[in-house]
Amino acid sequence: MYDALLVATDGSEAADEAVEHAVGLAADLEARVYGVAVVDSRTEYDNAIVDPETAEERRRERASTWLETIEERAEAAGVAVETAIRAGVPHEEVLAYADERDVDAVVVGSRGRSSFKGSLLGSTVDRLVRTADRPVLVVDAPA
Repeated sequence: MYDALLVATDGSEAADEAVEHAVGLAADLEARVYGVAVVDSRTEYDNAIVDPETAEERRRERASTWLETIEERAEAAGVAVETAIRAGVPHEEVLAYADERDVDAVVVGSRGRSSFKGSLLGSTVDRLVRTADRPVLVVDAPA
């Protein structure tokens, strides 16, 4: 059914659940997992307190930590894994990476870090679901 799954993470609880789900599904299906974290290029700093390069470096470091979690869980489950950090508009980068890796489905958490509590779906997830040309599995965070 699925030979390759892409899981996108932003380090949120919902993304963590999506990682667990994607790795478990990949193990059951003997599929490969691709993981991606997108550093949002639209984040701007307009003051002199935070150096933009320093801020970018910190965002990439956080993204790297999130991807390490995917790698560790996939390796523990015996699942082949490849990860990448991308920069740009999150839903566009996730879909571009899905195309590049020719994945069969995308797995995401229902709400990311920037969503307010009670939101049905985060804006990135909403855009993924509406514009993807492949299945998007949306996993909710624990209650």
